[in-house]
Parts: sequence; structure tokens; C-alpha cells
Amino acid sequence: MVVLIAAFVGFTQVYTNILWFEQLGYLRVFITRNLTVIGLFVVAALIVAALMFVSLLLAYRLRPRDAERISENMAKYQQALDPVRKVVMVAVPVIFGLFAASTVAAQWQTVLLFFNQEPFGQTDPQFTMDLGFYVFTLPFLRLLIGFLVTALLLAGVAGLLMHYVYGGIRIHERGIESTRAARVHLGSVVAAFLVLQAVNFWLDRYSTLTSTSGKWTGALYTDVNAVIPTKGILAISAVLVAVLFVVAGFIGRWKLPLIGAAMLVVVAVVAGGLYPWAIQRFQVTPTEQALENEYIQRNISMTRQAYGLDDTQVTPYDATTQTEQGALREDTETTSNIRLLDPNVVSSAFAQLQQFRPYYQFGDTLNVDRYTVDGQTQDTVIATRELNSDQIQGWYNQSVVYTHGYGVVAAYGSRVQSDGKPKFMQAGIPSKGQISDSYEPRIYFGENSPNYSIVGGAEGDAPLELDRPQTNEGDAADAKTTFTGNGGPNVGNLFNKLSYSIKFQSTDMLLSDAVRPDSQILYDRNPRERVEKVAPYLTVDGKPYPAIVDNKVVWIVDAYTTASSYPYSTPSVLEDATKDTQTAQGTSAALPPERVNYIRNSVKATVNAYDGSVDLYAWDDQDPVLKSWQKVFPSTVKPYSEMSADLMAHVRYPEDMFKVQRDLLNRYHVTDANSFYANDDVWSVPNDPTQQNRGVSQPPYYLSMRMPGDKKASFSLTSSFIPQQNESGNTRNVMYGYLSANADAGTGKDGVKNENYGKLRLLELPRSSSVPGPGQAQNNFNSDTAVSNELNILRQGASEVINGNLLTLPVGGGMLYVQPVYVQSSGDAAYPTLRKVLVGFGEKVGYAPTLDGALDQVFGGKSGATTDSGAGVSDKDATAAQGSGSDSKDGGDKASASPSPSASASDPQRSASLQEALDKANTAMKDADQARKDGDWAKYGEAQDRLQKAIEDAMAQDGASPSK
Repeated sequence: MVVLIAAFVGFTQVYTNILWFEQLGYLRVFITRNLTVIGLFVVAALIVAALMFVSLLLAYRLRPRDAERISENMAKYQQALDPVRKVVMVAVPVIFGLFAASTVAAQWQTVLLFFNQEPFGQTDPQFTMDLGFYVFTLPFLRLLIGFLVTALLLAGVAGLLMHYVYGGIRIHERGIESTRAARVHLGSVVAAFLVLQAVNFWLDRYSTLTSTSGKWTGALYTDVNAVIPTKGILAISAVLVAVLFVVAGFIGRWKLPLIGAAMLVVVAVVAGGLYPWAIQRFQVTPTEQALENEYIQRNISMTRQAYGLDDTQVTPYDATTQTEQGALREDTETTSNIRLLDPNVVSSAFAQLQQFRPYYQFGDTLNVDRYTVDGQTQDTVIATRELNSDQIQGWYNQSVVYTHGYGVVAAYGSRVQSDGKPKFMQAGIPSKGQISDSYEPRIYFGENSPNYSIVGGAEGDAPLELDRPQTNEGDAADAKTTFTGNGGPNVGNLFNKLSYSIKFQSTDMLLSDAVRPDSQILYDRNPRERVEKVAPYLTVDGKPYPAIVDNKVVWIVDAYTTASSYPYSTPSVLEDATKDTQTAQGTSAALPPERVNYIRNSVKATVNAYDGSVDLYAWDDQDPVLKSWQKVFPSTVKPYSEMSADLMAHVRYPEDMFKVQRDLLNRYHVTDANSFYANDDVWSVPNDPTQQNRGVSQPPYYLSMRMPGDKKASFSLTSSFIPQQNESGNTRNVMYGYLSANADAGTGKDGVKNENYGKLRLLELPRSSSVPGPGQAQNNFNSDTAVSNELNILRQGASEVINGNLLTLPVGGGMLYVQPVYVQSSGDAAYPTLRKVLVGFGEKVGYAPTLDGALDQVFGGKSGATTDSGAGVSDKDATAAQGSGSDSKDGGDKASASPSPSASASDPQRSASLQEALDKANTAMKDADQARKDGDWAKYGEAQDRLQKAIEDAMAQDGASPSK
């Protein structure tokens, strides 16, 4: 009964998986993968078990019949073994076969790619073999040879022990004696082992092209001139020694093969180790640069090719640090789109203004996309309103009533309301806005969906699911709904209900009358994990993002094909290369610690937020790795020509791909072998200066901008480079490079990609550059006296000042830094609102309630920039909103009038008075600090009075009401 119950439980796991894949339309993936794994496991187990069994059987049948050859001790062993001999001869091979087979079965992808490989159409620079040989064939041959070596060793050891127990091999004072049958048997095994080693030696020649043992990846001078020839010699020598062992098995003379084996070991040590070492030490090292030049150039070219960096457009950019009036007049397309809403900061503002009920939530980090509003493309911060399962109690509520989130919330990226709240373009329940009023708002599949939900029913069944909360005064009760899509397997019949009750260990599911005949069960609802299941051969990007496409909410998921044996390409560990602030904080999923040296963003996937349907599109349809997988799983990946124009408009360049590329560009921006050898121009990705833990990289940022030399703006993904930082941290933090990837894929036509999509532009600054890097720019902001004093004022009343993302923009002939500053009042329901905008150019700093005002401060009173009409706040409104905390009931979904310019920008006299008050406050703080150190409490009290007076004067000049 125990065995039957265990078997049934195991069966239900397989059965429910079949139901899940069949409902989704990817049953072929499940079947192909599992049949391959099972087939490999069975074949590998049979090979190992068969070789061991045959070896044991031969040793037993060829045992000597002469009783005199059997010692007394061996006779005892035989007597103990004989009663169970047949069982042992079967059980031991089976056990070892199962262990060995598990290793082979785990390599199912290697096997499938070998048998379905597509040529690359390019050859390597050493052997002129198609690159597909290294990516597909070589890993398979290595797997096969390693497995056969293991199988032969197990068979040989098994046969040796059997010969020893039954007298085929005797050990006595004069040495070792063996029968002719034992010699032939074991000699043949050793010969086969040596033949396999010969193949290994021969394959080692090709493996040098992916070797990382030298300073650079690939076959270097020593490999080409010493290692490759000696490996060929060793391969031939191993075959010759193998022949000697076969002959010796028949003639019984072991001297020659043993000498041959010893010589093979000596040659392997000398020719395979000492000779290459001598060549490297005495020939290469003294003239390394000259001898390695050709091979370094191979490494540079092949690495850039493997990571998609070979078409990077490099432009010299002699950035200035000098400012002048009107300098930004030509950069209207960039300055009008500067994003002031930080998706990493404003989640709590979305929650307070648009959550409406405690059982809803928004992700900790929101997403950046773009939408066309009134004929203009607007950068947008967007999120889905998903369920918060932690706030829901009871099985019935968790699984039947609260089944889905509701609606998309989107805010303008470049503008806010006059009091600093986000200005929403899509909001509310029911969801309305400028993106769409008629899309399907229900979010059944998302990043925070319940573990599983029971939904659906027959026509006429009473609705059980909460659709959305009551939001209008005229509504009598919360709206109810019944799921009408095809989102999960049927769970209405008794067998399916029992199977899923076992899967989720829930007796409630089995007994509840809420599970009706036409009910469906939705599970595995995270978009990223959903794509990983239907396409297990892809590496999925850590940050899916939602978009309203063709009046449906879909999650867009980027996925990659990778390889680890691309010739001459430097490997990269995905987890390390993509690590930044977002992965460190857990707001973006980390990629696996997979070591790769080839990557392509070959697939764009969509997951429908309502019914969970998954569509895979072959984005890079020329990628040989993807084409190979398409032969394995035909009809599962659609051509990108089937993508709608609306979907194309929301496709963007993937973050993780970009992070891997920028990590490689730290060194591989250098394309000259001599300079690369000197290692004198290595860059670093700057650490995120807005975080307390500055040991993690600054994430790349999406924003619409026009790169220098481009005719029009495009939605881009950007990052900066600074000189390589040493452990002391004293390296100059100045700009050396600026990387931008064109993330605009749409053309307005179905299935047509923008020809500039994915184009990488690298601005290279002179090495004598004095343009501040992100860290230095942040330090300029923090150390500016006026900025510091105003921030201290904003912190009055236990308010918290939060620095938003530090954006870098190549405008005005230099590098412009823009950082939004948020203030969050104290209290449980507090949320951040925009209060100020920091701007830096060179060493100059601007700080004002509006972007326009801050730019004017930096550029001599008139920057010439055109900014968004809502790019900033009204100090009066922002102060009032901060004072009122989070009790505002307007929901933030009504736009205020355009904010008025800051007082400091429009009233010079008032600006001077404000600065005077700030200076007095600064002096009073210093006097109070000194008095405290001196223990002069009378002076300390007097200084505190002056400080309070100065703060009140400053707040009055800045349009705020001093607190009483």
C-alpha cells in the first residue's frame, strides 16, 4: 500500500504537469524534454550496466577450473559469494549504471543541440572549422568520451575483482600471475581506455581555443606552437600503446606495453607540461607582446563578436565643462523628456494614491515604458495593481474570492503635479486614462499573484470572485466576476480535483463546493517563471515589464540563448556581470551563476495578464543557437513578423543583456592588440552614488534622448564609464565613456523592426577629461553649501530627504546630471513627493523646484532648454502637501495647473534674501557645534536661537510657512 500510494503521488505530479503544458499549448516541449531525459538515462544506465555485467560474466566464465590455483582465502570468498553471485552480477551493474546515467541525463540540452545543430557560417581563425563545431559538437564529444571512460573504468574494475576472486589473477611472493583469458580481457579494456584517451588528446587541440589558462582566452602562442602539436603526438602514441596492450594480452608479454605506457606518461608530462612551460618562460615571456599580438587580436575580435559588440559605433566626444547661456537650445528633444519620476522611489506614492485597498499592492520597483499621448511619445512609469496575498486570510478567500489584481497605473515620467505627486495618465478603479479606457484590466498573472486560484464556472453559475472594490458612492457593493478565459487546467472532475489536492496539499480543494464542474485552476503565474517552463533552453531576463498592448495587459519578457564554448571569447558569469543596485535589493531577479561566452537576445516573449497565454517570438532569427532549438521544438517560437505594431512599440532593449555588454566594454572598448596588452585603458562601471552601500554598480537607465549626431530622439538604455577603480578608492571619478542602446523597436507597422533598434553608441571622452563622473557629480551636490542648507530645511519635522536616480545626459556639448529630490514626511502612511531638482554641469550646481529653474541657474540665467510643462513643483503647494502628510484624497489622478517658476529664479531680490538667511543658518550651526565642543552652553543656546530664527526666515523667503 505504501508503494502504491507513493506511486500515485508521483503520478499526480506528472499528470498535473501534462495538464498544465497541454492547456498552454506547449505539451510538445514537456514531452520532448522528458523523453530525452528518460531516453538518455535509460541508454546511459544500460551501457554502464551492460559493460559491467559483460565484464563480470566474462571473468566468471573464463575462471580457471584448476582447484590448485585457488588459495584458501579466495575459496572462502567464493563460498560467500556463490549463493548471491547472480544477484550481485545484476544488482551492482544496475546501481552503478543508475548513478552514472543521472549525470548524462542532466546534459540533455547538449545532446539535443548536437543532433539538431545549425552551422554558424563562420570559421575559427586557427583550424578554420565552423563555429558550430565548438558550440555544438565539441561539448557533446567531451560528454560522450567522459561517459565512456567512466563506463570502461567501472567495467575494468569489476572484471579485475572477479578475476581475482575466482583465481584468474593470483598474488604471491614471486609476483603476479594471470591466466591468458584474464590477460586478454583486461588488456582489451586497457586498450579501449587508451583509445578513448587518444580521442581526448585529439579533442584537446580544439579545446585550446576556449582555454582560459592564459592571460587571454583562446589558443595563444604557446598553445599553437607547443600544446596543439604535442596533443597530436600524444593521441597517436596512445593508439600505438593500445595496440601493444591487445597484443600483450594474447602473447602474455607485458614488458613492451608497460614500457609504452610509461613512455606515454613521460611524454604527457614533458611534452604536455614541461615543454609548453619552457616555451612560455624562455621564448614568449621576454617578447610577449610581439608574439601574442596576433592571438590577442583574435580574442578581441571574437569576444566582441560573441557579445554583439562588434557593430558598436564609437564617437569621440570632447565634452566641455564650461556653461553659457542658451547652451541647451539645440537639445530640446532631450530636455523636454528628462525623467523626474524615479521608478525605484515612487512605488509607495503609487500605493498611497492608487492602491485603494490593503489587499492590493505595487512592486517595490516600477517600470519605465513609453506611450503616445496626444500625438507625442511620453516616457512613462508604469505598474500593475496586483494582489497582496499576505493581507488575505482563509483558504476560501485566498483561493476563490481574491483571485486577481485590477488595472494598470501609469504616470508621466517627465512631469508631476504642482505639489510633487505623480501625474497619472492611467489610473483609478475602474481604470481610466489617456492610454486606454477599454482594455481588459484584470491581472490574473503577474509577479505577485497567489500561489493558485480556483476560477471560472458554467454559464449561469453565481460569480464568486471579487472583481474590484466599490469606488463610487453609488455602488451598492463590491463588484463580483467569473473568469471567462482559458487560463488553466480543468479541476472540476473528481480525478483532477484529487490530483491537484495532492499537488498543493489541500483538503479544502477536494471538499469545497466552490470547485465546480467547469472550474479552472491557475498556478505558476509569475511571467518570468512561466516563460522559463515553456522554454527551458532560454535564460530569462530578470525584469519583465507590463504594457497595454492592443487593449490587453501583457508582460513582455526578454530571453537569451547562450553558449560557453565560443572560440577565443572571454567568458562572463551572468550573475556577476548583471549585479547592480536593483539585484542587490531584490527588486530585479538575479541571473543564474552561469558561465557563458556567447549571448543573444534571441526571443521576445509575452505573457497575457488575463489568461496567462505565452507567445514566443524569434527576435534574432539568424541566431544559430535559436535555429537549432527551433528544430528541437518546432512551431513553439513564432517569427517576429507576427508581432503587432502596438507590441513592437513597447519592445525595449533588455537590461541584463546591456549590463553584460557594458561589463565586457570595460576592457573590450579597446580594439588594438598593443593597447589591450598594455592594459592602460581599463574602465569601470560606476557604483551607484545614491545608495549607502556604494559597492554595487549603478543600474542602467531608460530615457528618451537624442544622442549627439543623431537626427531625432529615441527611447534609449544608457550607462556611464569611469577609469578603473583601485581598492584604495583614490582613482579619479571622471567620465571616460557613455554607452547608449537604441531601445525603439517600433515602426508603426505590424512585424517590422526599426533598423536602428539595438544600435550601440559609445561616446569616448578624452583621457584628460575633467568631466565629473556620477560619483563626483553626487559629491558636488552633497557638498554644495546652498544645497546642503536647503536640504536641512526640508528635513525639519523629521521629514526624510530621498535622492532619486542620477541621470546622465550628453547635451550642451558636455555631460548634464539631473537628479530629482523627494521629501517624505513622517508617519506610517507617508510617501515621497518631488520637492526639488538638482542639476550639475561641470562643477556648477543648480537646485530649484523646477527643472527649468535649476537649468537656468547652471547656464547663466537662461539655459535655452525646453522642458515639460510639469517638470517641477510649486514650493507653496509642495510644502502644503508635505504638511498634510498622506491624507490627500484626490488620489493624485487629477492634474494641477502648471507649476510657477521658483522664487529664486524669478525674483532676484528674494533669492538674495533667501541666500542670506541660509548663510546665517549655516554660520549658526557652526557656532553651535563649536560651543558644544567647548562646553560653553550659554553660547550654544544663543547660537540655537539664531539658527531657529534663520530657518524661519529662509522658509518664509522660500514660500513656506514656518512651523509653530
